[in-house]
Parts: sequence; C-alpha cells; structure tokens
Amino acid sequence: AAARLVMISAAATQRAVSAVVPRVRRAVQHRAAHTPVSRGIHRSAVVAKASKEESDMMDQLLAMLGGGKKDALIAEDKALPGRQQEMNVTNKHFVLGNPIKEPFPDNLETCVFATGCFWGTEKMFWRVPGVYSTSVGYCAGYTQNPTYEEVCSGQTGHTEAVQVAWDPTVISFTDLLAMHWTCHDPTQGMRQGNDAGTQYRSGIYCSTKAQLEQAKKSAEVYGAALKAAGVTTRDITSEMNGPGDNCVYYYAEDYHQQYLAKPGARPYCSAQPTGVPVPDDFLKENGAKLSAGYWKKYGPRPGCTIQVSNEPVPVEEALQ
Repeated sequence: AAARLVMISAAATQRAVSAVVPRVRRAVQHRAAHTPVSRGIHRSAVVAKASKEESDMMDQLLAMLGGGKKDALIAEDKALPGRQQEMNVTNKHFVLGNPIKEPFPDNLETCVFATGCFWGTEKMFWRVPGVYSTSVGYCAGYTQNPTYEEVCSGQTGHTEAVQVAWDPTVISFTDLLAMHWTCHDPTQGMRQGNDAGTQYRSGIYCSTKAQLEQAKKSAEVYGAALKAAGVTTRDITSEMNGPGDNCVYYYAEDYHQQYLAKPGARPYCSAQPTGVPVPDDFLKENGAKLSAGYWKKYGPRPGCTIQVSNEPVPVEEALQ
C-alpha cells in the first residue's frame, strides 16, 4: 500500500491542484464578501486582507501539491499535457450575434489581447464599433486545450485572453491598442488588481508582423505617457508575441463566453485603468478612427470598467 502511495502519478497530483485551486479562491472571496465590517474599518481593508490570505493559501497549496508559482511562468517541460479534444462552445456571440469561432469573413482582422480577468476585457472590446466578434480563451501557454481549473493552477503557462475580430474599414488596430492600454494597468506583471497569478498577465498576441511592430511602438509611447503623468515609475510588462511565437489561442468554457452579458452574471472586475490616455499624436499618426468624444464618453475610467451597457457603441457616435 505504501509503495502504491509513493507511485501516485504527477498527472494525478496536477489534477488535484487544478480542482482545488479555484475552490480555495472562491471560498476566500466569499468569506470576504460576507465579513461584517466594524465601525472604523473600511471594506477595502477587509478585501485586501482576504486577497493576501488567498494568496498565502494558494502558494502553500501549490507548494504542497507541486503546483506552479503565481509570479513565475512554469517551464514548458513541467506543464500539464492537456488533450486533443477542443472545448465545446456555442458558436454565436451572445451580444453581437455573429460567430465567435474562425474562420471569419476574409475582410476581417484578428488579434488576441490580455488585460487580466477576461470577463471585463471581453466586454470592453465587444462594445467597440466595428468589432465583429469576441471570445474568451487561453493564450501563450504550453498545455493543449486547457481547462479553466488547469489554467488557474499555474501549470499550463496560459494567460486569460480575448480574441477580437474586427472590420478595419470601420475601426483600426490603433484604436484597439488604445483600448488595450487604457482598460488596465499594464505595469503590474503577473497580476491585475486583486487577481494574482501568471494567468492574469497583460499581453498582445498578434496575427501579423505589422501588428506586432505597431504594438511594440505603442507600448513605448504609452509607457512614456504613464511615467510623464506621474502614475508609475514601473515599465510596461505586457507580453507581445507575433505569428509563430507562442500565440496559440484555445477557447475557454462556454459559460465564460460573454459572461457579463448573461443573466445571473456576477459583475466582477479587478482591472485597474490608470486614467492616462494614449497620446493624440500617436493615434493620429497611426490611423485611429475613434474620436476624442468617444474616449471621453465611453473610454475606460479608473475603477471598475464594466458598469456600462452591454450594447455596442453606435458607429455614428464613436466617430463624432
């Protein structure tokens, strides 16, 4: 019996990590949400304590079960193997009504963006006029067709991400880059707000070399803008990959797709927009189509980014 216990496979241990980690996170968050707040103690203090408690528990659990560290990517040879079977998802966008899976119409372009929890990221992008479709999934990892629980374990190398398909005659890649940079804090490394782990890292995963060049240029410009505004002294940590450079995108489970638009959704968002806009000069020089009025009225704001309508912004308003 002892020998059999010693011979428990690494795969079984990894499955245990995958199953338990999300439960630990949900249990700690639930306890924080229902903790009575005494006079003189702010709710934010309770949430911060819960976040630290969750972080400590997660680290201890992963250490005991052989899981990955939350602040460092797992090595490819240590990642879970995954499976050949693709995730089964409804191929119709809950808001836009268009297919969420490729192939898309030939006139469209695609790119994958990561800004932390993919629920809020997807909502910010599907509202942009000219966007044909969005979906949530897992990108830039090693495990084939991973599950949410496996990604949360830190043992797949993926980040939560959103694939965007858009019509370049209506909206430009520059506009989408501006949405990416302004809807979160791209200097936080392996976290975004209260969400900590490699699956919450910022990233842009490009479908063409031209996209990659422009993404890198925009990162330099926006990084300088953040520092000039006195918001941070940190550098941008967003991962930027091009074609063939670990940009494989796997669809997430069906219940995650357009989650925030569905009945009974929990309006959760941990994104931390800085309030610093992408410089106008860069936008104009690179063919941006959205107007200053669009960003003023519909652009991300510091604090939660999801307390807005689910409906796309009308094109006529966006270009005024």
